[in-house]
Amino acid sequence: MRILGIDPGLRTTGFGVIDADGPRLAYVASGTIKTDAVHIGQLPARLKVIFDGVREVTARYQPGCAAMEIVFVNVNPQSTLLLGQARGAALTALVSSDLDVSEYTALQMKKAIVGHGQARKEQIQEMVMRLLQLPGLPGKDAADALGLAICHAHAGASFAALARGTVLQPRAHAQYRRGRAY
Repeated sequence: MRILGIDPGLRTTGFGVIDADGPRLAYVASGTIKTDAVHIGQLPARLKVIFDGVREVTARYQPGCAAMEIVFVNVNPQSTLLLGQARGAALTALVSSDLDVSEYTALQMKKAIVGHGQARKEQIQEMVMRLLQLPGLPGKDAADALGLAICHAHAGASFAALARGTVLQPRAHAQYRRGRAY
């Protein structure tokens, strides 16, 4: 299965493509989509660069599915809003390419790659390099995107199996008080 990882960002969006065959992982490509050429005040034009860039990556590498980082809340609400818009542009590009998209938090990705959720960017770069047997360190944004793809390669099958499981039935023996089940 070919997996595309996307690490969204308004200035730099990282992408990483891997092939997963069971536990075996193979590096295909990685890089960044930069919006620096567009003036910082032209948000719609920057979002179009992200959208077009993700569409180009999906057309070139033909992934079967995608993994994307979930936006977390920053201290600055304006930064969170802008990041959310960049993420939306990338997500729309993936969905318009008919890809199934799985979402992971940065904490989930870091735990899957490094083993703990407080890993630094350098640690992620090092582990991605080792896991994919790369000759050198990938860039920080590309390493995060590759990490998301690796996380999905390992966790995606488990999540799919859980999704196929039976639907939980409501408890017939529960008592209700003020609209709550006990």
